[in-house]
Amino acid sequence: MIIMEKREEALIARHIHEDGELRRYVEEHRQYEETLAEFNTRIHLTSEEEVRKKILQKKKLLGKEMIYAILEKYRQA
Repeated sequence: MIIMEKREEALIARHIHEDGELRRYVEEHRQYEETLAEFNTRIHLTSEEEVRKKILQKKKLLGKEMIYAILEKYRQA
């Protein structure tokens, strides 16, 4: 789950069904979170898995930044 303040969670809930871009970023973020949680349960990762984990972490962060940018648009409206 995305860690956000109640205000952001409310904005997401209000707009996720009408904003395809927001929905896509939220869904991707959740998928990245699930995959990263799986990696975090393992004690050892191969070098390929480490690279994949780092890429997913960066994609997750970028997605969260995009979510916040979209939410800012709704805050200003």
